[in-house]
Amino acid sequence: MADRTKTGVRAAIEDLMNVAVHGDASGLDRVYHKDMQILMLDISGGLARFDKPGFMDLMASSVKDTNPNDHKWARFNAVEANGNQGHVLITRRVLIGDARKVLELSIDLIFEEDRWQITREVIFARPDSDPIS
Repeated sequence: MADRTKTGVRAAIEDLMNVAVHGDASGLDRVYHKDMQILMLDISGGLARFDKPGFMDLMASSVKDTNPNDHKWARFNAVEANGNQGHVLITRRVLIGDARKVLELSIDLIFEEDRWQITREVIFARPDSDPIS
């Protein structure tokens, strides 16, 4: 049985990052809840909404032909677990196309089918002028 604590929530997000940087569609399908929703806000106020299939397509295209190490930097700001509910605040630094971005993410998870699954991500994307390290 999977861990329902903060450790388990963090492990689910680390799993997400690992499968995402490799464009692993079956891994993303496992981590993302069937009813997952994504809200992405950019620095100019543009809002994009995605469902699970749309975001999986975006993830696959954003890492295609890239170095996985350009997408692995992360700082966990908060990790919470309360019964079947989990939440993570995380800062990511990634390479999207030719541009480095800082992503501030608020991620909601639910423990269902004996694993943590992501139900919602709220993402704020801004330019990153510092090298990824």
